[in-house]
Amino acid sequence: MKSLYFRIWLTVMAALALFALASGWLLQRHLEQEQRRTAAAQAERVAAWGDLLQLTLPTADVPQEEQAAALREWSQRLRLPLALDSAEGDRIAASESFIKREADPQLAARRPVAVRMDDGRTLWIIRVGAGKGNVPGPQPPNPVLLPFWPSPGVNLALLLVLLFVAVTAGAYPVVRRLTRGLERLKRGVEAFGAGTLSVRVDAGGTDEVAAVAGSFNRAAAHIEALVQSHRSLLANASHELRSPLARMKMALAMLENAAPPRRAELLAEIDVDIGELNALVEEVLLASRLDSGQMQPRRDPVDLLALAAEEGSRVQAQVDGEEITAAGDERLLRRALRNLLENAKRYGGSDVSVRVGRNPASRQPELRVDDRGPGVPAAFRDRIFEPFFRLPGHAEQEGGVGLGLALVRQIATGHGGRVHCEPREGGGTSFVLTLAA
Repeated sequence: MKSLYFRIWLTVMAALALFALASGWLLQRHLEQEQRRTAAAQAERVAAWGDLLQLTLPTADVPQEEQAAALREWSQRLRLPLALDSAEGDRIAASESFIKREADPQLAARRPVAVRMDDGRTLWIIRVGAGKGNVPGPQPPNPVLLPFWPSPGVNLALLLVLLFVAVTAGAYPVVRRLTRGLERLKRGVEAFGAGTLSVRVDAGGTDEVAAVAGSFNRAAAHIEALVQSHRSLLANASHELRSPLARMKMALAMLENAAPPRRAELLAEIDVDIGELNALVEEVLLASRLDSGQMQPRRDPVDLLALAAEEGSRVQAQVDGEEITAAGDERLLRRALRNLLENAKRYGGSDVSVRVGRNPASRQPELRVDDRGPGVPAAFRDRIFEPFFRLPGHAEQEGGVGLGLALVRQIATGHGGRVHCEPREGGGTSFVLTLAA
């Protein structure tokens, strides 16, 4: 029994069967107790009727015609079939209802009860119904049992069996529907574990299984995006590593036979290529850590204006604004601002400025880096933050490893903010880094 739905269904059925058996046993005991109490009550009533009739009926020395008349009168009053025998066992009198019941086989099933009187006579009383014989008025007819329900006990057992069968048939599709969602989820997890990262499962419904399926789909989408990002990062990094490595290989081949002036130039080129390789590896590692969540930004107070002044002095950028303290990781914010400034210096010439302020609408802290470069076309203002993306016409010789702006966006997102670029009035580009308030 490896199927979950079958085990659940059997469990429900076993619990139902146990409940039915226990209920039937308790009901049977209750009925038996009721029958015993009814029999005891009827015996008490019969004894009471015997005492009453013994006090009211004529004595044995009275003529039998008077005894018979008194017996019939009391039979009509009490609505009871009565008969009276002498001390010798001879029948003195019997009511019509008593004679009728003795003659009818169906009505004769209830045997009369004998009450011995003090003078030796015997009074016979037939109990009618369950204590209803002493109620004036017509008596209700005895219940008629159907041929296939011969007794109340069999009726109860059959009813419990029918109830069990009905619940068994009704519970199966419900349990099967519940576990079918779990089976779909199981197949999805197995396919995802086998490498099919695009697999998703049906999350329709409002139960817990649907909620788990929705959680799986969200987690699968996040993992797929993360793996795709890492694959893209690895492929692009491999491509970017080829250029400086090829240049270093060529410089080393020429170094042996080069004249002293040319040798110095080649060594300087090799040093630049090594620096480019080091920067690429460092930014790849930082991007991977930020993307995987291994590096969580700290939340320390950071003086943004002081930070802008320190980094702006490295590229001779103009710095102004207001003193604002924001919560963040100073090392990562410094790296983001440095990347923006180096990008502006690389493409925007010497006219680079940094301004620290607040967003006019949200009042969030902002770092705005302006340049007077050729600008970014509107179609590429979002794509330039993708890893290793370069604008058309910008060759690798212009510098950079293609990860600078991508790191800026990752750092901004990690601080609960965002980064975007917009055209600068008068020409050029403005990069705006917004942090959480």
